Amino acid sequence: MTAPLVLLCAGGTGGHLFPAEALAHALKPLGVRVGLVTDERALAYAKDFPADEVHGVASATFGSRSPVAMARSAFQLAKGFAQSLWLIQRRKPAVLVGFGGYPTLPPAIAASVLGTKLVLHEQNGVIGRANRALAGRATMIATGFPLVRGIKPEWRSKMLHVGNPVRPAVRAASAIAYPDTTPGFRFSLLVFGGSQGARVMSDVVPAALAALPAEARARLHVVQQARPEDVARVEAIYEAAGIAAEVAPFFKDLPQRMAAAHLVVARSGASTIAELGVIGRPALLVPLPHSLDGDQAANATQFAACGAATLVPQSEFDGTQLRQAILDGLAHPSGLTRAAGAAKSAGIPDAAERLARQLAILIGLEDKRP
Repeated sequence: MTAPLVLLCAGGTGGHLFPAEALAHALKPLGVRVGLVTDERALAYAKDFPADEVHGVASATFGSRSPVAMARSAFQLAKGFAQSLWLIQRRKPAVLVGFGGYPTLPPAIAASVLGTKLVLHEQNGVIGRANRALAGRATMIATGFPLVRGIKPEWRSKMLHVGNPVRPAVRAASAIAYPDTTPGFRFSLLVFGGSQGARVMSDVVPAALAALPAEARARLHVVQQARPEDVARVEAIYEAAGIAAEVAPFFKDLPQRMAAAHLVVARSGASTIAELGVIGRPALLVPLPHSLDGDQAANATQFAACGAATLVPQSEFDGTQLRQAILDGLAHPSGLTRAAGAAKSAGIPDAAERLARQLAILIGLEDKRP
């Protein structure tokens, strides 16, 4: 008998592709075939995705209110819907799992029209616009956070909190113990701002650290992601301040870097929060101020509520809070370890397996893992 096919639908951003990738790994032991449906622009980034088949469909966002741009986007979405109808009729998946974003709209609506089971995964603390548009059609809505804003009462019976699936590299990093905090320890700080780096991190963090007392600067080791055009000026500030630092536009081993840090300064996308929780590291979070529906602020609020992080709105992010966090950490490292423990307690390392198990139940398979 042919193994059932599970189609995972995720757009080209890491926030959507990473949890889909983690779920794909968890599904393989269940004896199912895994397919990835993504927008055509993201096909080049899906080469290493653990799928048996990869399909590109047309998609677009409504980022502009220009009538011409909106008409073009509507045409692309209609084209993607037609492509998705043909794909689903031909491949006959047992279930389609959407991870949010406009690229999920054409295949998810096509699946609903054709009677294919539809499962949505909402990574953030507020339901995204695409998932909100699809929620009424869904069989199940899996969530990354315990509380999700924007959920209508009639959708609540479909909701199940499973957590945000994380990549195998994050699971591996979760086994690394919190760094040394014995007297005289070297304070490791990790700073990043998303896949493209955040200009505000380059503007605020180096200057804030350079203003620390000399004895604190001497005990610092900084790893910072910065945009290519910012690398030289960030390095120059650290060098002038006598701070040991490694600055680069991208770190392939970010989960390991996170595990090596005493404190992380970052945005608060859903994947970042999930990885901080699974690895168990305290953070100073600066939510992206213009994220749609305030999803990053919602994510940071829930992570901070358990004692794992400090939330600083970008409008108030002037370096004062960071300097104080480092001085407090150097003088009283027990506060860092408590926050690390709180982060770890909020993490769900087996979120991918939890979601895979629910999908197996939904399509009538038994979970054969021990």
